[in-house]
Amino acid sequence: MTTTDRPLTAQELATQPACWRRAAGSAAQAAPVLPQRGERVAVVGCGTSWFMAQAYAALREAAGHGETDAFAASEFPAGRRYDRVLAITRSGTTTEVLTLLGRLRGAVPGTALTADPATPVRQAADQLVVLDFADERSVVQTRFATTALALLRAHLETEGALAPGVRSVARAAADADRALAAPLPAGLLDVEQLTFLGTGWTTGLALEAGLKLREAAGAWTEAYPAMEYRHGPIAITAPGRATWMFGTLPAGLAEDVARTGGLLVADSPDGSRDDSGAGGPDGGLDPMADLVRAQRLAVALAGARGLDPDRPRALTRSVQL
Repeated sequence: MTTTDRPLTAQELATQPACWRRAAGSAAQAAPVLPQRGERVAVVGCGTSWFMAQAYAALREAAGHGETDAFAASEFPAGRRYDRVLAITRSGTTTEVLTLLGRLRGAVPGTALTADPATPVRQAADQLVVLDFADERSVVQTRFATTALALLRAHLETEGALAPGVRSVARAAADADRALAAPLPAGLLDVEQLTFLGTGWTTGLALEAGLKLREAAGAWTEAYPAMEYRHGPIAITAPGRATWMFGTLPAGLAEDVARTGGLLVADSPDGSRDDSGAGGPDGGLDPMADLVRAQRLAVALAGARGLDPDRPRALTRSVQL
């Protein structure tokens, strides 16, 4: 198969390390319109962008930069006070995001991260950060979402603090190079169900991984905070099903999954590894790089099922109501 024969999703997700590095290089330039240390911030989006908002909100609070909440744009709490609202919108045309920014304009500063500035978000937001180099033709989001998160993560670095255990974007990009080159964990194309888990900021990544497989491959997936997994969701895990952990495995979780007979996938920064060989000698993959593996799995599973990962059933690039 030539490069041009590959689905757009596969081609676009493979550019993520370069996109992350470029975003990190522009973080200082974007800094004046991004959340400032000490501000009370709400981050909003829809679908994939909402999950990236959740990941960033957890990263920002854990690093001590200020109280940060994440909402689906349609669920923003009216009347709650914030110093800034940050919206993530690839298309710049999503109805719920535009409606919210319009309602808040003049009352709360609104910054939008977008791939396309020639859209209505230009009028709705007070400031724009444009990531047009990470735009996509595929309906399914991969590189724009993670590049937006890479920019925000790099901005936290430029402000002088990351949460303990969180790597630099440069290191995450290097891990993503390995995640693209290594084979996927064995057996995943044959499982009937996958449960994705995360803790803190990686919970948003787990939610996004589940969405990617549902969108691209029509797969049966679920996603939860890792410590909630034992409170019911573990009942779905069984032989022929898998549990995938983003980030460090909580104590005892590997043993719990083993007792179900399910497959465990874990390539954690602390060195707990699966058998794919994706992680480096000094520890496993950065969780954002591990998401790249889940994106690759979504494309591979779609192909195995005869589906087109670029044009999922019932989905469009932007929801406009």
